[in-house]
Amino acid sequence: MGSMERLRILPILLAVASIAAVRAPMGAQTAREISADQPQGKEIHPVERPIPFSSGAGGNAHSIEFRTVDQMTQKDRDLVADAESSISEHAGFMGMEFNGGKWNYQQVVCPALPNHVFLRFTRNNGTGDVSVFSASIPRDGEGRVRIIPILLRGYSLFSPAPINALTISAFNHIRAEEHPDKAPEWLGTGLCYAALAGGHPQAVYLSEDPESQKFPVALPALMEITSGGDAILSFADVSATPRPMEWTMTFNGKGKLLKATHKPADLIPVKALHPAPSAVYGKAAPPAQATADPVPAN
Repeated sequence: MGSMERLRILPILLAVASIAAVRAPMGAQTAREISADQPQGKEIHPVERPIPFSSGAGGNAHSIEFRTVDQMTQKDRDLVADAESSISEHAGFMGMEFNGGKWNYQQVVCPALPNHVFLRFTRNNGTGDVSVFSASIPRDGEGRVRIIPILLRGYSLFSPAPINALTISAFNHIRAEEHPDKAPEWLGTGLCYAALAGGHPQAVYLSEDPESQKFPVALPALMEITSGGDAILSFADVSATPRPMEWTMTFNGKGKLLKATHKPADLIPVKALHPAPSAVYGKAAPPAQATADPVPAN
């Protein structure tokens, strides 16, 4: 290559080198700017799902009270008298033969649902001929009388009341009519459902005071909140005969009852422990002798 050609190529190489030198810091600056504009990580807060019930278990109220007519308040008796024709109409519509035979009723006291009066109607014509249904009456007039059939002459009109879709639907309507100021107590709500479905429920609940806790023969009442926000209430009715029965109710996050089950409860075996007498080895120590300090001679 001649000297003239080398002189021509040299300026071109210098120009290319200069452009590369200028672009290098510009590229680094661009990379820094892009890095600065990258989205920063955000702190993720877990979503708090509402619980349809209060976490308490209603103090010592682990059963539903039943009152005779004489034990009811005059206000509640008057409310029942005003609703008698409506009860008769709805019970007849359900096929409960309300106008045939003598019916007696008791009040079902549900503190978890205070804005309703609940009644248990029974007609007993002897063994194998017992009819039972529950009725709800709204106290404030915002709602209507509802009937829950339990037995007609010893048989279920539909599927058994504890798991019946009609019972579940009526209970959801009753709760919707309550308009509570705060979330209701969970165990009392479950016990009330069991009572309206035909039981005289009495649940076992673990006491916070260990000294007063007795050994249960069935699983204690529990409320479980699932990852999807459903509330599952379960308890064993230890008053049921011939053996305790387990109730399980599934509510969604808004408090609507979705499903109920009723089956014999799994019992917890409890055995009394009698400690074996302990063996004693060696000789017993002789009893201690009383000693006195010598009295100094005068």
